[in-house]
Amino acid sequence: MSTRPTLAAVLIVKNEAENLADCLATLDWVDEIVVLDSGSTDDTQAVAEAVGARFFVNSEWPGFGKQRQIAQSHVQSEWVLWIDADERVTPELKTSIEAALTKPKANTVYSIPRLSWVFGRFIRHCGWYPDRVLRLYPKALTGYNDALVHEKVHLNKGVKVKKLHGDLLHYTYRDLEHYLVKSAGYARAWAEQRQLRGKQASISQGIFHGLGCFIKMYVLKAGFLDGKQGFLLSVLSAHSTFVKYADLWINTHTHGPKE
Repeated sequence: MSTRPTLAAVLIVKNEAENLADCLATLDWVDEIVVLDSGSTDDTQAVAEAVGARFFVNSEWPGFGKQRQIAQSHVQSEWVLWIDADERVTPELKTSIEAALTKPKANTVYSIPRLSWVFGRFIRHCGWYPDRVLRLYPKALTGYNDALVHEKVHLNKGVKVKKLHGDLLHYTYRDLEHYLVKSAGYARAWAEQRQLRGKQASISQGIFHGLGCFIKMYVLKAGFLDGKQGFLLSVLSAHSTFVKYADLWINTHTHGPKE
């Protein structure tokens, strides 16, 4: 009788005690759970270790891509399933993953449809669903790139991407403050990354891309079908897009006061 390859669920976290227990409860079927913490001051470690997770700390934040690389280096299993603390594996997704691992295909990674809960409802339009993310792959085949933010899995020539079924539920923002803080962090990392590559931006670019973001999400991607939440998300995403370019402009075109 054939046995499936071993599977590790891997998370990078910081101060996720509130979310982590519910997340890990949907992972009780994997062979290994690896949690890499970046300096939590809450009960994240206790929550992780209560379910037998292997817990590690790297508090010198290197960016999302490199942090994921470090986390993967601790994995002992053959396959890696990436998940965030604010995500939940549905029974349908679990079944799909187990079916894929029963007869794993060579040189193949798997994408997962993600369904996000935002401000009181699941968002099925706005270009947010199905938000397919590459999260399942053989450890020996690939890993994440070095990006500070919006990191991606390396796809070498010849690697195939297969689609899994069943949603990964994503409880992305607790409230408006959480959204604004989180998006500001992403904007800062995006601007820093672009600046390191010698890129610049203008305020007019921010306005243009922000308006384009709203039109794309609310009109072209039918965000209006998601009700008031769809409108709010489209407006906030346009704002976040503008802030990225504004942050880069500030970093590259302004200076402190003259002494």
